[in-house]
Amino acid sequence: MADTAAKAVLEGGPEELPERIVPIDPPGTELKIPFRNGYEHFRATSRQQNTSEGALPVYEWWERTELPG
Repeated sequence: MADTAAKAVLEGGPEELPERIVPIDPPGTELKIPFRNGYEHFRATSRQQNTSEGALPVYEWWERTELPG
């Protein structure tokens, strides 16, 4: 069975992010990725990138928010 989940390529942000191809559910204008006691925020661009999983939309990093603690 083919994987039909929408995915995106993450660009920028911390180099230590474990995944650069992530599911987007639902597809939209922003992704919030949990990472090291906070969230990395990525915004959709109009670009696509060819990957091993086909041409995927590119999301650019734009900010980090910290969890209180």
